[in-house]
Amino acid sequence: DENQGMLFIYPRSDLRTFWMKDTWLPLSIAFLDDSGNIINIEIMLPDQTEERYRSSKPALYALEVNQGWFSLHGIKAGDRVEMKAIVNIKGPR
Repeated sequence: DENQGMLFIYPRSDLRTFWMKDTWLPLSIAFLDDSGNIINIEIMLPDQTEERYRSSKPALYALEVNQGWFSLHGIKAGDRVEMKAIVNIKGPR
């Protein structure tokens, strides 16, 4: 979907590396620190087995979206992402 993405949440901040092996969809990735501040944004080319996309500083989160989504919405490094947890609990009926 054009306004959806995938959020990676790690147990601790560290330098992060992604690649695009077997991924045919062009993506953009934002690396975020533990406060939700965007460290850097990388444009990821489809089906790359050699290219690596890295955080420039330790990151706690990585957010993948359709390529160009961040720039289309005026989002850049230094901006802050606010995350709100949504909890769905379903029990027996």
